[in-house]
Amino acid sequence: MRLTPQQIEAFDREGYLFFPGLISAEEIAVLAREVPQLYAQRRPENVREKIGDAVRTNFAAHLYSAPFARLARHPRMIEPVRQIFGEDVYMHQFKINGKMAFDGDLWQWHQDYGTWRNDDLMPEARAMNIAIFLDAVNEFNGPLMFIPGSHRLGVLQAEHDTATTSYPLWTINHDTIRKLVGRGGIVAPKGPAGSMILFHGCLVHASTSNLSPWNRVSVYLSLCAVSNHIRRFKRPGYIAHRDFTPIRCLPDDCLLGHYEVPLPWKDGTPAEELQGDLKAA
Repeated sequence: MRLTPQQIEAFDREGYLFFPGLISAEEIAVLAREVPQLYAQRRPENVREKIGDAVRTNFAAHLYSAPFARLARHPRMIEPVRQIFGEDVYMHQFKINGKMAFDGDLWQWHQDYGTWRNDDLMPEARAMNIAIFLDAVNEFNGPLMFIPGSHRLGVLQAEHDTATTSYPLWTINHDTIRKLVGRGGIVAPKGPAGSMILFHGCLVHASTSNLSPWNRVSVYLSLCAVSNHIRRFKRPGYIAHRDFTPIRCLPDDCLLGHYEVPLPWKDGTPAEELQGDLKAA
């Protein structure tokens, strides 16, 4: 899948591209069937909500779940990012965010690259996200909200919030958000399961809590240019990966075909990947 010049221009201007229904219902079903058993496991990769037992984020499923290992090599996700960066990419982070019905908590306003720079010493904003809807996203179940064009301002001042929710973020203050919204507004892409969003690492975004009766589970591939790999291993390896091997794509039918993929963490998370505060080689 290659982006057109018009799509690249729109991405540069707005900071995101939205592809409604890009992945078929049959393909999404393969992934969605896998989520309940992933969330049920008591692995360190499952971060649960601050209140209750609902999973907020599952990390690194592509290292122990075959369907998600294939998704992590899917050309519809990988090739557009490789095209924009003009070089190979590796998986910096892979997560399945579970904005569960009634229990899914908010994500504060932030830039992902702010965390990647502050915590992981990623040199430049040559990393971005691919988000894939496993459920339909509507105005009630906590859709992602973006401030268009905010990525063009670079890295914004942020504070490390370790108290509001169960997952710490470098969050942006209210006054800054008011100014950004005043110049760019807010958009919230909504669509059927199988829709995909590609968005810049500096695009300011957030989501509200999910008080609706509908789950809003999404997969996020954070893809980084190989030359831009992280320099510090402060966070556990299942959160910020330390393997900078370029991703090699499978064929486009990989979610439906039987393709062998490595599952190195199938029998458990390696001890060295549970540790933080290690120095990069």
